[in-house]
Amino acid sequence: MAASTLKIAPVPIEVPALLRKVCFALCAMNLTVFPVAYFVGAWIYDRNGLGIPADFISFWSAGRLALDGLPAQAFDWDILKRIEVARLGQDFAGNFPWHYPPPFFFVACVLALLPYSVAYLGWVLASLVPYVAVMRAIVGRNFGVLLALASPMVFINAIVGQNGFLTAALIGGTLYLIPIRQVLAGICLGLLTYKPQYGLLFPIVLIVAGHWRVFISASVTASAMFAVSWLAFGTESWLAFFHWLPKSSQDILTDGKATWWKLQSIYAMVRYLGGAEQLAWTFQIVLTTSVAVVVALIWRSRVSYPLKAAALAAGTLLVTPYIAIYDMVVLAIPVAFLVRIGLKTGFRSYELPALGGALVLIACYFTDKPTGLGATLIVSILILGRAGPWWRRGPVSAVVAAGV
Repeated sequence: MAASTLKIAPVPIEVPALLRKVCFALCAMNLTVFPVAYFVGAWIYDRNGLGIPADFISFWSAGRLALDGLPAQAFDWDILKRIEVARLGQDFAGNFPWHYPPPFFFVACVLALLPYSVAYLGWVLASLVPYVAVMRAIVGRNFGVLLALASPMVFINAIVGQNGFLTAALIGGTLYLIPIRQVLAGICLGLLTYKPQYGLLFPIVLIVAGHWRVFISASVTASAMFAVSWLAFGTESWLAFFHWLPKSSQDILTDGKATWWKLQSIYAMVRYLGGAEQLAWTFQIVLTTSVAVVVALIWRSRVSYPLKAAALAAGTLLVTPYIAIYDMVVLAIPVAFLVRIGLKTGFRSYELPALGGALVLIACYFTDKPTGLGATLIVSILILGRAGPWWRRGPVSAVVAAGV
């Protein structure tokens, strides 16, 4: 009788050999390209010892202005560029403007306290660590580390010194923590307000799913960030942020001065193909509304939590018109949840080839094509395929009961 009551633990599914080999190869490429690029003068400094113009210069320069007591001037494109040119030692075409709300000055100030090269490398490594840790936690195995470092977006984000790692870590951290540490999940979500365009779906989901502790924790964290940044950087910094925001929108979303292929939304795809602004907004609004409804229904359904988290992470990338290529690091989060499910129940025959197709589309970015949207759509379709008839009411399946 005692023996009959024993439960046999399921045998963990091994990581498919091809998936492991591909991830290992991509990881090795990502880890070796940076020291090589640095020593040949293609990263941080050129062969003449001058700073290479890249996105990170806006972080360091904005932090320098804030430390000098002039945070509001960081939003002025002309003033900021003069600081950037002086620091790099050479002029450059275009601009690297500062778009972020004042709370992100705290990060910029820390970076500006350091020598430029140390700040650049330190920022990449410091933001990479939580991203890798979150990916490891989501996958639930050490393979998560390899998967995190294998993403082609690791190269793109790190080479320009952007904050895609931090954005992915906060989104992934929020989703991983919701079932187990709701207050901490809310703190992660509150910190994400430095990029408010990626928080559009979260309030909807938290309300329909009744995660009020997360909602309150996020609200308190966001309010605290506002108050502390207001005390530290003054009212002028917030006024400057809102004053210059329309110019940023005009130049990037209306005039396309950042070039359309660098944005990975359906709005940018329509503009890239020659569509008018009104047509692009129509496509974007329809997609945003559709995704919001589908994600809300999924979170109200009996679908397993990892699939709900994957749907929200992927949906976050679809609902905003402004998603730069380096923010496609976030796509690794829904992929990690899909891999978690696959390693528990087995991969479906089409899933790994489809993920391979998404990988190819991401790599096509290097041909100056906005193919990131296609990769996000592929991952989203895989999530819907796993979710199945999520709109039906009925008994919870064995898979859902197992928390897969």
